[in-house]
Amino acid sequence: MKPEDKLTHNLTYEEVIHSDTAIRRGIANEPNDEQLYAIKILAEHIFQPVRDYFGVPVLINSFFRSLTLNKRIGGSKTSQHCANNGAAMDIRGSNGVSNADLFNYIRENLEFDQLIWEFGTDREPKWVHVSLKSSRNRGQVLRLYKENGHTKTKVL
Repeated sequence: MKPEDKLTHNLTYEEVIHSDTAIRRGIANEPNDEQLYAIKILAEHIFQPVRDYFGVPVLINSFFRSLTLNKRIGGSKTSQHCANNGAAMDIRGSNGVSNADLFNYIRENLEFDQLIWEFGTDREPKWVHVSLKSSRNRGQVLRLYKENGHTKTKVL
């Protein structure tokens, strides 16, 4: 795919593969065909419905990560950002749409594998992590937080 190619009406390939770390470090961040298929499913079934519902841009912190990039940033070895078992993205709201709004909309209206309220406060996550597989989605809702300097996870 070319960077300007679109995966959905409001999402370009460039947005999916963009990583400041990859650019700075000269790390290739291109999905193979199987990974691209998983990315398209996430884009069509989560990203675009959220974008359409709120009618404002959805900001992407992280979408696809090559294994090399994921390792470089200290990501989980089983991260769905690598699009090997579904795909994942970290998103933020804009133009008056809060991260909590995104989280609650996805939780109440869309199928997902994992939905994670990442850090932030009780009222607002710092960002929202959401993943989707082509089948057997767990519908797992979690909160990631820091306690005594350690990252912890709890089921919501």
